[in-house]
Amino acid sequence: MDPSHHGKEPQFIIHSMQTFDWYTWVILPLIVFLARFVDVSLGTMRIIFLSRGKKYLAPLLGFVEVFIWITIVSEIVRGAHNIVAYLAYAGGFAVGNYAGMLLEERLAIGTLVIRIILSKNGSALVERLRAEGYGVTYVDGHGASGPVILVYTVVMRKELVRIVDLIKEVCPKAFFTVEELRSAQQGIFPIRSSSRLDRITRRKSR
Repeated sequence: MDPSHHGKEPQFIIHSMQTFDWYTWVILPLIVFLARFVDVSLGTMRIIFLSRGKKYLAPLLGFVEVFIWITIVSEIVRGAHNIVAYLAYAGGFAVGNYAGMLLEERLAIGTLVIRIILSKNGSALVERLRAEGYGVTYVDGHGASGPVILVYTVVMRKELVRIVDLIKEVCPKAFFTVEELRSAQQGIFPIRSSSRLDRITRRKSR
């Protein structure tokens, strides 16, 4: 093997790395992806909040979304003219949509109405929900197989998992539906203490 040829290979690799346009093919597409990711995430959350009647939060997100587009995204995209940047733009849009929905689910903002239909043991569930601090309304009804009890309760979205677990515990075979509630006035909701000091004080008072 020719030693001179062996020594030229590392020099060729170094020369190729030095002449490679890192900004055009790596840095710029990455910036495009991140900028579009943030922009679309905010846009997705804004649309969701609009559908839920959050008339103060949605315009604020819209302001930030447009500000990011005008100052960052439009300027970056104007200088992006390669397939990698185009793919980064599309990828940022797709991931931004998913991230916006995921973030909104984690925030759990909104109100829900839960409708529960029971053929028996309705009073036990009603008493349990009221003992937990939830407002409950129930009426008698008639189903396909006979008399039923319809139980309604309005809860905050962040309480949904707790309510579902409670329903399954008291009435494992209960049929229930969950619907978005655009707005609600008054009502009875459980008071959750978020402070450790409040919990300690409550224990001492007992």
